[in-house]
Amino acid sequence: MSRTGVLALRLAGPLQSWGVSSRFTRRTTESAPTKSGVVGLLAAAAGIERGDDTRLAPLAALRFGVRVDQPGTRIRDFHTAHHGLTGASMPLSERFYLADAVFVAALEGDQALLTSLCEALRTPAYPPYLGRRSCPPTEPVGLGLYEDTRLEDVLTRVPWQASAWYRRRHPTPQTLTVLHETLADERAPAADFLRDQPVSFDAAHRRHTLRTVATAPVPTPVPAVGDGPRDTHDPFAALDALDALEDDSA
Repeated sequence: MSRTGVLALRLAGPLQSWGVSSRFTRRTTESAPTKSGVVGLLAAAAGIERGDDTRLAPLAALRFGVRVDQPGTRIRDFHTAHHGLTGASMPLSERFYLADAVFVAALEGDQALLTSLCEALRTPAYPPYLGRRSCPPTEPVGLGLYEDTRLEDVLTRVPWQASAWYRRRHPTPQTLTVLHETLADERAPAADFLRDQPVSFDAAHRRHTLRTVATAPVPTPVPAVGDGPRDTHDPFAALDALDALEDDSA
């Protein structure tokens, strides 16, 4: 009998975009990472090609959940493009992003598979991105592998991952929102359906099915000293320094 583990990820970057129902020239984003997007990130790290549905299936079977540590701001962008061969203008498209958001994602399943995915994140075959190729993460994605535990326990235990500048400017929330994939026998009154269960990433026949998602609050796990987010680059640090200088000169 295989052992069950949970792989935890920190999804943070200047921009993220997690579409479910994007069509034609309007490309929307959900308010939290989708299972399809995160499985795609892991598949890319593992070197799984888009048309390889056989290797994709074990990743798609993992149970998925996400915690909103820093909700970010939804922004809209107008995108223009030209055909690479003819130079003709393509239709103007409207694209939505989440700016300055931070999430903790978790995947539960076979521990051997998760161990291989954890290793793949350290040396990815293809660069990871947060929903779209124009949205790279700000730092390594992997938060580690938790052995012999459940998805809900990990999403409750992982320290709050909000950016340092966000924690300085906002009071610590009492709870964080968790969205998790329900079990077959689970009764979840706050459940919803999302069409983000990946079946195939083949460019010509991309397919997704519905999955059930429950929403629940969890107490904010405040990090201990030295156990907080690993901010390797804080673009707001310079602004904080300027604010301090202005206060001193006032």
